[in-house]
Amino acid sequence: MVEIALDNLGFSVTVAAALLAVVVLLFVLVRDIFLQRKHAIQHNFPVVGHLRYFMEMIGPELRQYWVANDKEELPFNRSERSWVYASAKGQNNTFGFGTSEQVYSAGYPIIKHSAFPFPDTQAVVLEDDPSRVPCLKVVGAHHKRRRPWRPMSIINVSAMSFGSLGQNAVLALNRGVCDAGAYHNTGEGGVSPYHLEGGAELVWQLGTGYFGARNPDGTLSLELLAERCAASPQIRAIEIKLSQGAKPGKGGILPGEKVTKEIAAIRGIPVGVSCHSPNAHTAFTTVDELIDLVETIADRTGLPVGIKSAVGHLDFWHALAERMKARGEGPDYIQIDGGEGGTGAAPLTFADHVALPYKVGMGRVFPIFQEAGISGDIVWIGSGKLGFPDRAVVAIGMGADLIAVAREAMLAVGCIQAQKCHTGHCPAGVATHDKWLQAGLDVDDKAQRAARYLKVFRKELLSLAHAAGYEHPGQFTGDDVEFCTGINQFTPLTEVMGYASDIVPFDGMATLTPEGQSPSASG
Repeated sequence: MVEIALDNLGFSVTVAAALLAVVVLLFVLVRDIFLQRKHAIQHNFPVVGHLRYFMEMIGPELRQYWVANDKEELPFNRSERSWVYASAKGQNNTFGFGTSEQVYSAGYPIIKHSAFPFPDTQAVVLEDDPSRVPCLKVVGAHHKRRRPWRPMSIINVSAMSFGSLGQNAVLALNRGVCDAGAYHNTGEGGVSPYHLEGGAELVWQLGTGYFGARNPDGTLSLELLAERCAASPQIRAIEIKLSQGAKPGKGGILPGEKVTKEIAAIRGIPVGVSCHSPNAHTAFTTVDELIDLVETIADRTGLPVGIKSAVGHLDFWHALAERMKARGEGPDYIQIDGGEGGTGAAPLTFADHVALPYKVGMGRVFPIFQEAGISGDIVWIGSGKLGFPDRAVVAIGMGADLIAVAREAMLAVGCIQAQKCHTGHCPAGVATHDKWLQAGLDVDDKAQRAARYLKVFRKELLSLAHAAGYEHPGQFTGDDVEFCTGINQFTPLTEVMGYASDIVPFDGMATLTPEGQSPSASG
């Protein structure tokens, strides 16, 4: 009897489930045909038409895992992501069976090694870190700032604000950056508690919204700026953002779903309302006014002041070089951001078509300052998909003193390139403020990954320098790299660029001490 009862129960459940499924399908059928008018596919192909939208929704994931080959995806292909992941996790990041690159394709770079490499055994280990590679220049030294600063890592984390990224991601990056002895750019969202908690040295970026140093009317408050810098010795430099690779000529975009109470308080904006920074600064409108602001901020804070910009028309750069030469004043560093860069929300056309890519932009701007005779007085920073050793070598050969990475650092802390940064629904918990999604990002684990990525990057960059016969990567020049420029034809980067980068004086790694760095501010 019991078995019969159980059989009857099972049959009843099956029948009930089948009837429920039929009812649901009938409801969807009626809804598709009679109750909705927005989707022609659902009306013309009721029920089954939903499969089209579902497949479209999961299309990027299907292509990423099943369709695209290792060298096909953008902005970072699977091989590139695998190198970052393996480096960050401390796994084997080498590849076997030779290169899978098209080495004869136009623009392919080749780094030239020396017959007499610099011996690894002679390399000086700084602070027990074999990967430590300080900057050859001291930021702010030429303009005699009160608090000049030598970045103790040639590889650093570029601007990504608390807002664009969630608190766990910012904190993990900051702790990892501190462990690696690098610096962390705050992005235009202001200095958050998570930028300070990890202990890393900071570059405070000021965008057109002046978040964190903002008057009620949205203008820049020099008083608030000076107070915050005095209260936070970790801040080692101020960066005025003129534009960025993701959306040059347009202000920052933070979707309303990312504007939490905490972010609104830090930025001084309404909760839940999309934050669109102005596309132009109100603190200056001319080159001379920009230089005036740089000098005023440096005088008020004692800190070096730099600018970050993507490259479009060159009139500004000619004028800036001319006025800096004439006045003996101006930015202590210039960060050139390639148009291929970008971590957050951006209109498609801006992301795809506005601003020159890094190699072209740097190749046009650097010679302007070189011709003015002041390129050596400035610290040059390169950014825009430069988070790999070979690309760093090219950037340095073009004149960069430092490399700043953003999306590659996001990959190191767990980003899977889902490209949902602008939606607030990042599945890896990186570019989101959803508490559930953020809970999946373990700060301690991801901080270790960020540190490993930076250290492995530096170590491989240092190995490349040794292979080329140098002690320090900053010694690379355009003559050390050749690009494929035709069928069976390679041309030195110096010839492709039309200029030779500056030679920075260097007396050995042991001379690179963090001069100008006060004990209270050491990261």
